[in-house]
Amino acid sequence: MKRCVSAIMVLFFICGVTGFAMAADKATKDECVAKCKKAAAMVEEKGLEATLETVNDKNGPFVWKDTYVFCLDLNKTCNIAHPIKPKLIGKNLMAAKDANGKLFFAEFINVAKNKGEGWVSYMWPKPGEKKPSPKVAYVYKVPGEDVAMLAGIYE
Repeated sequence: MKRCVSAIMVLFFICGVTGFAMAADKATKDECVAKCKKAAAMVEEKGLEATLETVNDKNGPFVWKDTYVFCLDLNKTCNIAHPIKPKLIGKNLMAAKDANGKLFFAEFINVAKNKGEGWVSYMWPKPGEKKPSPKVAYVYKVPGEDVAMLAGIYE
């Protein structure tokens, strides 16, 4: 009986530690805000081109845990930095719709231009999956620039 109880306790401990480790690997909304604002501050400090180079580095400081910062040109309505999917750079995605028909890219631009910052919810597949999952992205317009930094998490 003692062995059975001990085995169950060990099993619960392992499950708890594993769950904690998995949660620790997930980015938070606060981290998304902080990283976007850090990238924006870098634009002021080092210039846009140097910042874009850093944001595009998949091993750089703007890729962490299970997410990353990417950058949009608000006039050309396209990605100008994307460390995970560089093939999206330069593509106009204003007509991009999620699985529910939401024009989420257009909403990113709208939030940046009209509010300066905010959250946009949409459906997007997790890496390695085809089925879309709920995701929310923080949009932050870089002060004095026509670009926005974004980072998102799966809900």
